[in-house]
Amino acid sequence: LRGPGIPGKWTDAADGSHGDLLDLVRHRTRANSLRAALDEARSFLALPAAPAAGPDASWDSGEAARRLWQRCRAVDGSHAERYLRARGLQRCRFAALRFHPDLRHREGGTVRRFPALVAAVTGDDGAILGVQRTWLDPRLPAKAGVAAPRKALGRIHGHAVRFSDVAAVGHASLVVGEGIETVLSVVTAVPEITAAAALSAGSLGAFAPPLGVARLVIARDGDEEGALAAERLARRCARAGVSATVIVPAAEDFNDDLVTLGAPALRARLAPLVRWP
Repeated sequence: LRGPGIPGKWTDAADGSHGDLLDLVRHRTRANSLRAALDEARSFLALPAAPAAGPDASWDSGEAARRLWQRCRAVDGSHAERYLRARGLQRCRFAALRFHPDLRHREGGTVRRFPALVAAVTGDDGAILGVQRTWLDPRLPAKAGVAAPRKALGRIHGHAVRFSDVAAVGHASLVVGEGIETVLSVVTAVPEITAAAALSAGSLGAFAPPLGVARLVIARDGDEEGALAAERLARRCARAGVSATVIVPAAEDFNDDLVTLGAPALRARLAPLVRWP
């Protein structure tokens, strides 16, 4: 970056926002953590992944994510389920989703507590690598009124929230998209599919199709970042010998389509594209 001021920094004269190159990466890829932005930058520059922290590291975010997961309960009948159903998601009771009634949220120097939807991010072996936390308004089926109602914890990049076990159900086809609500919208419309949510555009582009998957359906978002992520993932599939089909929402994402069109109409549009064989 060039211009007056500190080298490598930028400022938007229109609204006063400012930052550095990593802030631009986070904005462009909608990465939900600094680590995810760093992973995306390394991937773009074809740099090796950051070395794992040694055994003497003072804090293990993956272990913290697993401990948090154990403190949560099933989403069934919870405020988190009410939030999901308010988004039109009739298929939302999955083992990968849990509820915490009073989860701490830190914003700057302020700490508050809210109910939260907690989603488990797993590897191909089913091991929990991280979680995504969505803090909720305690009175309404909506996100909490904070600047960052969603935060990731643990190893997220390139992994996903999986709504069924591909090996267990014997599916050779998998639908993968960005957000939980986006993917569950496709599942609500076509419940017989197997699906996973990568949680961000950067993570979607870095997702590796699990063993046994012969066809990947990429349910991209309707923005430029979603298009670029889908292209990256399609190229990864081609290199791995996996067939890839990209589906595009009529609106911003498939949750908007579900709310606007309704499940029957969305099913009529998507079923021929996502079901296989």
